[in-house]
Amino acid sequence: MLTIYKPKNHIRIVTAASLFDGHDAAINIMRRIIQASGVEVIHLGHDRSVQEIVDCAIQEDVQAIAITSYQGGHMEFFKYMYDLLKEQNCEHIKIFGGGGGVILPDEIKELQAYGITRIYSPDDGRTLGLQGMINDLIEQSDFPTGLNLNGELKEIEEKNVRSIGRIISAAENYPESIVGFINNIKEKKLCKQSPVLGITGTGGAGKSSMVDELVRRFLDDFPEKTIGIISVDPSKRKTGGALLGDRIRMNSIHNPRVYMRSLATRQSNLAMSKYVQDAVCVLAAANYDLIILETSGIGQSDTEIIDHSDVSLYVMTPEYGAATQLEKIDMLDFADVIALNKFDKRGSLDALRDVRKQYQRNHQLWEQKVEEMPVYGTIASQFNDPGVNELYRAIINTVVKKTGKDFESGIQETDELSEKIHIIPPNRVRYLSEITDTIRQYNKWSEDQAEIAQKLYNLTESISLLAETDHAEAKKSLETLAQSIELELDRKNKMILDGWEEKTACFQQDEFVYKVRDKEIKVETFTKSLSHSKIPKISFPKYKAWGDILKWILRENFPGEFPYAAGVFPFKREGEDPTRMFAGEGGPERTNKRFHYVSVNMPAKRLSTAFDSVTLYGRDPDRRPDIYGKIGNAGVSICCLDDAKKLYSGFDLVNPKTSVSMTINGPAPAMVGYFMNAAIDQNCEKYIIENGLVDEINKKIEAIFKEKGTKRPAYQGKLPEGNNGLGLMLLGVCGEMVLPADVYSKIKADTICAVRGTVQADILKEDQAQNTCIFSTDFSLKLMGDIQSYFIDNYVRNFYSVSISGYHIAEAGANPISQLAFTLANGFTYVEYYLSRGMNIDDFAPNLSFFFSNGIDPEYSVLGRVARLIWAKAMKMKYGGNARSQMLKYHIQTSGRSLHAQEIDFNDIRTTLQALYAIYDNCNSLHTNAYDEAITTPTEESVRRAVAIQMIINHELGLAKNQNPLQGSFIIEELTDLVEEAVMAEFDRITERGGVLGAMETMYQRGKIQEESLYYETLKHTGELPIMGVNTWLSSTGSPTTIPGEVIRATEEEKEYQIGMLEQLHQTYQQESESILVELKDAAIKNKNIFNALMEATKVCSIGQITSALFEVGGQYRRNM
Repeated sequence: MLTIYKPKNHIRIVTAASLFDGHDAAINIMRRIIQASGVEVIHLGHDRSVQEIVDCAIQEDVQAIAITSYQGGHMEFFKYMYDLLKEQNCEHIKIFGGGGGVILPDEIKELQAYGITRIYSPDDGRTLGLQGMINDLIEQSDFPTGLNLNGELKEIEEKNVRSIGRIISAAENYPESIVGFINNIKEKKLCKQSPVLGITGTGGAGKSSMVDELVRRFLDDFPEKTIGIISVDPSKRKTGGALLGDRIRMNSIHNPRVYMRSLATRQSNLAMSKYVQDAVCVLAAANYDLIILETSGIGQSDTEIIDHSDVSLYVMTPEYGAATQLEKIDMLDFADVIALNKFDKRGSLDALRDVRKQYQRNHQLWEQKVEEMPVYGTIASQFNDPGVNELYRAIINTVVKKTGKDFESGIQETDELSEKIHIIPPNRVRYLSEITDTIRQYNKWSEDQAEIAQKLYNLTESISLLAETDHAEAKKSLETLAQSIELELDRKNKMILDGWEEKTACFQQDEFVYKVRDKEIKVETFTKSLSHSKIPKISFPKYKAWGDILKWILRENFPGEFPYAAGVFPFKREGEDPTRMFAGEGGPERTNKRFHYVSVNMPAKRLSTAFDSVTLYGRDPDRRPDIYGKIGNAGVSICCLDDAKKLYSGFDLVNPKTSVSMTINGPAPAMVGYFMNAAIDQNCEKYIIENGLVDEINKKIEAIFKEKGTKRPAYQGKLPEGNNGLGLMLLGVCGEMVLPADVYSKIKADTICAVRGTVQADILKEDQAQNTCIFSTDFSLKLMGDIQSYFIDNYVRNFYSVSISGYHIAEAGANPISQLAFTLANGFTYVEYYLSRGMNIDDFAPNLSFFFSNGIDPEYSVLGRVARLIWAKAMKMKYGGNARSQMLKYHIQTSGRSLHAQEIDFNDIRTTLQALYAIYDNCNSLHTNAYDEAITTPTEESVRRAVAIQMIINHELGLAKNQNPLQGSFIIEELTDLVEEAVMAEFDRITERGGVLGAMETMYQRGKIQEESLYYETLKHTGELPIMGVNTWLSSTGSPTTIPGEVIRATEEEKEYQIGMLEQLHQTYQQESESILVELKDAAIKNKNIFNALMEATKVCSIGQITSALFEVGGQYRRNM
């Protein structure tokens, strides 16, 4: 076993994932191992800009920065980080990084030559293992900080953060070196010039979130004042490491008026570091207007905070036990203000009354009303919480009263209590266990009914045999018994048995006729092989016994019939393969060309869109290096309506054979707005051409741009083969600017109810796995509900409002059962939320779709079957949904986790096996990953190969001519039962934690995903899980990371065009965008349908403008550890 390197110095390291990168699991696993190796880790989490990371590293005076960067733009990102550190005279801070196969070997060499200490490659991971890489990182970072100060003491009054950081390090590591300086500060009473707000409380009470909310209000309230924060977390007694985790929860501190320093206690059983007072003195000497001192979690008897603060705040929760426990809490004697946080918990109002009474007793304030006690119910996790507003006012007033400082707050006092805006009503938190109860009851009922039918069959057979004998009395007795047993058989089940032969005969005719949404469809039931054999498209059991028949019908049934085990339609769609054409690179023109390339000669156009990470985080392209490097890399850059028009130009978006899938989450509502408006303007264009208005409309458009003094946008380059230019006529404007209002209104109404496709928009799985959340979770769910409500009101039936995704849960490391359980649980959470908003189940359930990852584990062979079974049973039995609501539609993407950077040609073999699983399981659509995706955005050649995999299976593989090959297999039946029960057991575990949202509060899903990820990586490293070409059966060269022949990167021209085009858009519609963004924010504040306002905003506003506006009214996502 590898020995853990033990550092000689106290090492501090900042860990984070790069800007617009949601790979939480990867950096969190690394953070845990670094911390367990004895290091103090300041963890920032995902989506961190270079400036944020560098500012943090300098303020915290760390030895190193460790970054994961999987989303492209890594060259600019790492170089910019080195440049900023050098600019601040901090090039001693070492930079370590990794990004799997995304960072190519020659790029690693270039970065390390530039000054990056080390970039770890997949080959390093294979040879060193996780701990080996961490050992190397720690050993290279093992040098002292705070030693040999040189002029820093003179720079402290200028608030030089580098100097402040180094002095605090000296106080921690070499206290004797600055004794004179600290004594001098104390003699001049500089320690007392800044008021200190001490914040303490129990572990997990939400102190960090509370600090963030108080700091945000302070900065808004006092635009000229500064604030210093010292935050203390406990050191681990066993390893000496510490998780300094307060920064990750804070969004407000990335501000030039804020300094923050995290301290580890470096001793056991204490809530404070012994160097805290020195750190406070340093910040006071730097003349910060307010200092906040936050302790680690404390017990009932700790009161150390009051020795270091002028005003103290005690943060607790309503879950303290019996009221008598309050008598034991010392801080209720000494705290100036008390926050009863997480006020949405059960019993909060009783707790508020009891804590106020206890405070009144402790302070002998009998002459005052109990309601006047400084105890406030708060929900710090809720954006703009009224309870936190009240608490902030009380704190500022107390600071003024006790210190005489001039803090005149402009925040108005109100009497509002904190009130949680519940996504799931409290009386519905058991919804998952209600579903498992329903399904188990149905399964038992079906077994019981099958047993009754079998008895009846046995009796009927016996009676028919006795009819040929002279045992009349026995026959009569059996007939009486049969009549009695038949009463126990459900009438519908009797009808099923009576109609069995007629039903099976339908599938043996040459044609099968069925209806989908009142449209009659005729399908041939057989295909002919080269040997002239008639191969049935649908196979069914040749059972005679009624029990076997009934059990098969109730648990399996024909495709297209409840419970949809084998598929939601009787037959696969003729003339339309389930193939999705995936593209996303560079600007919209390049991706448009790729779409036309991969869909040429395809009768159906299923366009699956990957966006660059700038777009995924709802930001505009920019020349700042850490943004610039990511424009158009690992996805397409789409920042406005014109981009969407160009992206899908040449594809008729209302054609029933065109469907568009958009993989985007946080800013999904804006992207849906762009898509819908692009489709509307396509139909406006058709109207203009059909009515001979082209010249007239062009003159109108030219006049608009002449008046604005800006350039009319255009498609860059030549149109590709297959692109007829549809969608490009109205670039720069929208239809309502050039057509009469009544004409435009009718075109809009007709268009949005005809488009087909889906947007991912699944914010729950983002919070649980790979993270592209940008708004607060509650606000994101509100936006999702608004989209669905808009779809219902406007009869949008064929565009799915959410694609509930397990793919990213699997990519973050979850095993197939966890992927399926968490994904379905998230789906049912949306159902409960939409029902709570008064929507009808049959109005929205058909607009939900699912998206799974496929691996090669055995459970993946039944993943779709089990999903369909659970969904159908719950929808029918629990929610009373109609047949369309019961049909779970799902898209499969082959596993990205099984794409390895070594022996990349082998990836196609794994992908083929996964595609076979998916097609046999009757998925509704399928995306096969390109073999080179572990290293680069797929090339044209690799995408063509990926599509060919499923084309060959669908059109050449003989067994795939049959459309339900999995039915009738003993192992498939056994796996189906096993996985269904495992998923329901997981539902029950989630219920015990308060449902999906309750489990998310304790990060249950995230923790489980990361444990499973680490388990996989461990088995992979030890070789217990053999992977050909990666950890076994290596080539003669050792199967190193493959260097691709072609690497897809966005060009400088594409990036510059995107930025220039965006500047023109902002200039053209400056006035319009300002007023429309005010209306958008007003819709959010007044609880109107925000998507209605977004449909207007997306006509003239960029995605970054929309995101910034919604941050102001919905709150920014608060990262979790």
